[in-house]
Amino acid sequence: MSTTPRLLVLALTLLAATPGAAQSPPGQASRHTLFAPTDLGLLESPDRDIWQKPDQVMDALGIADGSKVADIGAGSGYFTIRLARRVGPNGVVWAEDVQPDMLEAIKRRVAKDVAKDIRNVIAVKGTSSDPMLAANSVDAVLILETYQEVVQDGNPLLFLQNVRKALRPGGRVGIIDYKKGGAGPGPDGPRPDPDAVIAVAEQAGLRLMKRETFLPFQFFLIFVK
Repeated sequence: MSTTPRLLVLALTLLAATPGAAQSPPGQASRHTLFAPTDLGLLESPDRDIWQKPDQVMDALGIADGSKVADIGAGSGYFTIRLARRVGPNGVVWAEDVQPDMLEAIKRRVAKDVAKDIRNVIAVKGTSSDPMLAANSVDAVLILETYQEVVQDGNPLLFLQNVRKALRPGGRVGIIDYKKGGAGPGPDGPRPDPDAVIAVAEQAGLRLMKRETFLPFQFFLIFVK
């Protein structure tokens, strides 16, 4: 990896020393590790807001007050909390993950933000082929640093077909993952090919709307139902 904050280096060093554990990108622990969800805060680097640009991501997906949104592969809840603040009390955020411990960590994180009116988050346990969202229930879906895990553990075509079912007409899907080439804070392991992602998404009935280019380390594909 390139320039990684000192705190993140410490976190990944501790993670590598844990039997059966593997490295994960900041803010998103692998579903296959034994890394304690209570320590996930260590994996959110202090400069993440600078390069992740969460407000621009939400703007690009048309997420506003009252939106119904799914954060698929929510991990530590980095985006879940920011989405919840954006959609406000009239909106809903479904925080989906395949690992129950991750969902419990998100619930604890949300509970700490109750004083800030974060009361609109629903935890959902999905699978690598189905996020388990109700049909026609969401305006937007964010799939952040998760697609490669779907490729490895599930059926990406079936997964995106199920994502499409959950979208309301005109709903958007944002798929964000690390660019090939190893630059930035992403994982050392396999990274998805954006053109391959587009091909599967189109087969699932999603139309590519735009390729955003403002993220320095990640590709950002926006699809519409």
